[in-house]
Amino acid sequence: MGNDKPRHTGGRRQRSNRGGQNRDDRNRNRDTRGGDNRGGIDQPRKVALKVLADVRENNAYANLLLPKLLKAHKLKGRDAAFTTELTYGTLRAEGLLDAVIEASSSRPLNDIAGPVMDVLRLGTYQLLRTRVDAYAAVDTSVRAVAKVAGPGARGFVNAILRKVSSKTESEWVAEIAPDPATDPIGYVAMKHAHPRWIAMEFARALGAQAGELQQALAADDARPLVHLVARPGEITAEELALITGGEEGPWSPYCVRLDSGAPGELEPVRQGLAAVQDEGSQLIARAVTMAPVAGEDSGRWLDLCSGPGGKSAFIGGIAAIEGAKLDAVEVSATRAELVKKATAGLPVTVTVADGRDTGLEAGFDRILVDAPCSGLGSLRRRPEARWRKSPSDLNSLTTLQFELLSEAVRLARPGGIIVYSTCSPHLRETRGIVDRAVAELPVTELNAHELVAPMTDVGPYPSVQMWPHRHGTDAMFFSVLRKND
Repeated sequence: MGNDKPRHTGGRRQRSNRGGQNRDDRNRNRDTRGGDNRGGIDQPRKVALKVLADVRENNAYANLLLPKLLKAHKLKGRDAAFTTELTYGTLRAEGLLDAVIEASSSRPLNDIAGPVMDVLRLGTYQLLRTRVDAYAAVDTSVRAVAKVAGPGARGFVNAILRKVSSKTESEWVAEIAPDPATDPIGYVAMKHAHPRWIAMEFARALGAQAGELQQALAADDARPLVHLVARPGEITAEELALITGGEEGPWSPYCVRLDSGAPGELEPVRQGLAAVQDEGSQLIARAVTMAPVAGEDSGRWLDLCSGPGGKSAFIGGIAAIEGAKLDAVEVSATRAELVKKATAGLPVTVTVADGRDTGLEAGFDRILVDAPCSGLGSLRRRPEARWRKSPSDLNSLTTLQFELLSEAVRLARPGGIIVYSTCSPHLRETRGIVDRAVAELPVTELNAHELVAPMTDVGPYPSVQMWPHRHGTDAMFFSVLRKND
């Protein structure tokens, strides 16, 4: 969170009442889950607190840790869904929760022990953003803090959460957020639980459509749908939708969207016929296989930054159909093993090497540079990430991104295409890199819009910028460059 947390800068504003319901009515309609487990902490909250603690203490990734814990604790169905909501929701909203806790506490946040903060965040999230009954949220939190921090912390947690429960989320935002009249970006950043600097960068990327900022942040703050990819040549999206009960995606002919669930347990995923992959990522991988090269395509394709292998598997599936071969380069040996697993049985050769110095012979027809980036476009799927990042992260990343793209241009044959992509809308990582490449490297930018049809509203440039609020995808970016003769 650091210094990005918005502060209250104006007078108190009128409180909202969440659609006109009074608090007693809302509490009667709330879920009372967890209220009867008087002997200890129920399993969903116990698992959620384990993840929160590991994220805080060890910089763990919740999206990697939680599925393992759900399996270890044999949580399925509603319990698994509740655990996931508590965990990801609490991490996603951390900045807003901390601001509310700070306003409700007599102590500075830095003086509150880490395990106590975990319990307070989890309890505050339940009170403000779920239908869990207020009594159940407070009672389970008091019992939980006694387990993780000792009985002496019970009164402190009880007092803070009772104060938190005295207002709705919208009422707290009205009290603690910057004045929307004088700092509209700071206000919507607080309202939708984003560091202010990220909200500012989203506004810059939206450009003339910066009026959509609140929609963009709201979509980024919401629980995302599960996107599946039907492996090319293995199963169709129509068949995958019928088997899983999902709906075919609106943009990628290989996508199926699910409201929720554990995709790893689905039979097509277990059999390797399908995988989890954002629809935007599918469109980028598909664009690599579709972009028009000049001259004949000899079937030499390259994925320069291939780990963990999702796009390589997609491109490899098309390569198998088209009689092409894909080289997949990955600098990390561990991630290279993931690429090998993802592409097993496909015409894909995996090489462990630095993408800036691959040792490969030049002459590729099609190259993907899915560059390491800030990941600002996939914050909704990596709940803790927004609070770990800082603007300074961009300095080394943009240098690496241009170096990788320069090597891709060297490896491409004249008339070959290079697709440069990032999971970020940040202009320094997107148009900044592409504009520099066009100015300094022997490439011409092609219009990529037709490669994502029927998707529209993808930005004013030849490149494509996707958005969660417009397209239901991550905020993915890609540009198509052709190497000059």
